[in-house]
Amino acid sequence: MTEQLTTQSEHPNYWVPHPVVIEKVRQEVPRVATYELAFVDSATAGDYRFAPGQFNMIYVPGVGEVPISLSTDPNSRRTWAHTIRTAGNTTHAIEQLGAGAMIGMRGPYGTAWPLESSAGGDLLLIAGGIGLAPLRPVIYHVMAHRANFGRVTLLYGARSPDTMLYRDESDLWSRCGVEIETTVDRASSDWQGNVGVVTLLLARLRELRIQRTVLMICGPEVMMRHTVKAACDRGIQHDQIWVSLERNMQCAVGLCGHCQLGPSFLCHDGPVFRYDAVAPFMAIEGL
Repeated sequence: MTEQLTTQSEHPNYWVPHPVVIEKVRQEVPRVATYELAFVDSATAGDYRFAPGQFNMIYVPGVGEVPISLSTDPNSRRTWAHTIRTAGNTTHAIEQLGAGAMIGMRGPYGTAWPLESSAGGDLLLIAGGIGLAPLRPVIYHVMAHRANFGRVTLLYGARSPDTMLYRDESDLWSRCGVEIETTVDRASSDWQGNVGVVTLLLARLRELRIQRTVLMICGPEVMMRHTVKAACDRGIQHDQIWVSLERNMQCAVGLCGHCQLGPSFLCHDGPVFRYDAVAPFMAIEGL
């Protein structure tokens, strides 16, 4: 891992991190913030594109590198948002930085949510906790191309009301035709919504058009497994279900082997998988 951040004009190697400036930090919930990153080099910024579901490697010189899903509008052309939870040395170092600090970014990497092939159908998005971040670009895409999709529903579960992400955006999403249902594990005294696991929202969902529904899930793996089971109970098949898996990713190019799951490397062959491709391996403890 190099300690030097190079611009695109100085170094054409796609795997080398480019310098980015933290333009804005928005605190979402305790220990989770969204960082708006802008490339220092204008040519790099002009060339950069990503698809919803992909991730970048965020690099803090002298500390380390961490994979973070993009949580920004795919049509963004100036800054790119990454919603980061503080959980280790590198994310802790990022948490200490403020607007104006320079770090490194390389990417984008990985597979994307199947939005093109889902056009004309219904989208059912199910997220748990910070798993909403990789699905946020899907919502932005839907808002920009609303006529391309039928019913679009977001089911979102969090531990408590004060840990729910992007609460200030839910009204905008709803006005753009996204139906939103939320639930929490533990309610506060002023919470008037659902209490319980997110699979209960799926079980209660009305007018689910099974044959035309594409299900996209992101959250803790145990939550995704139970959500898939609940979806299958409603008649949705494995080949209609997509999940995002991000555990143990370190190099982003399938070389280090840390993120291997069965025959796949999550960073290279994922993080977004059709569920039937990973179903045999997700239930194996310790794999």
